[in-house]
Amino acid sequence: MTKAGRLGEYLRARRELIGPADVGLPGHGRRRVPGLRREEVALLAGISADYYLRLEQGRDRHPSDQVLDALARALLLDADATAHLHRLGRPVPMRPARRPEQVSTGIRQLVASWSETPAFVYGRYADVLFANRAATALSPIFTAGTNVLRAVFLDPAAPAAYPLNETVVSNAVAGLRSLVAADPDDPRLTDLVDELSSGSDRFRRLWARYDVAVRSGGGLRTFHHPRAGELRLRYEKLAVTGTSQMLVVYHAEPGSGSAAALRALARVDDTNA
Repeated sequence: MTKAGRLGEYLRARRELIGPADVGLPGHGRRRVPGLRREEVALLAGISADYYLRLEQGRDRHPSDQVLDALARALLLDADATAHLHRLGRPVPMRPARRPEQVSTGIRQLVASWSETPAFVYGRYADVLFANRAATALSPIFTAGTNVLRAVFLDPAAPAAYPLNETVVSNAVAGLRSLVAADPDDPRLTDLVDELSSGSDRFRRLWARYDVAVRSGGGLRTFHHPRAGELRLRYEKLAVTGTSQMLVVYHAEPGSGSAAALRALARVDDTNA
């Protein structure tokens, strides 16, 4: 699909997620399609219905920044979604060949030094590039060489050991969507999306929403470990400067049962090493 086609596909998907009442339009009359009509989006954006139709059909390749901003306002896009819309509206740049991802010696030494703090580094394609022993003891998903997205969406055993709520999973898919938008011709990204789409109904449903997001932040997750039991852990996602890599660190509330369980898990792992 051309980039103009992806722009049209994105506009159509976002249009179908918004109802007339969301933008102050009357909702009277029978509607054959969900969401807003094309002419309603055009009216809200201040452009002609014919021009908007050309955008959705992929027949206009280079809309101006002003038009894209107007469409973003009409479709109630947030900052990440607006940036995604602008990326789709730009000409496709030449994509340089990518080198294999390597974790720096300093980051490896730092992560390995945290004996009781699970931490791992994942790369552009959600592959775990490096993990300390505490991380692999916490979950096999955090083993170097594992693709986190494949594990979450395609491994039947993953939900029990690594349960994720809808928000976390949605953000993961939105992060992948943002990567694809920035480099739609990357064959590894294309193959990953195709594999997840063919193997997971949940992924297909979330992918069809066209949400976009950056891969950062943190939160709280619950693990059900076969030996340590339930662990409630906070996590932080930190960008590794100068790379597309993310450092993920899990930690427990000081003095909590989860903190004690983490220490015990690390000791058992040391004993079995």
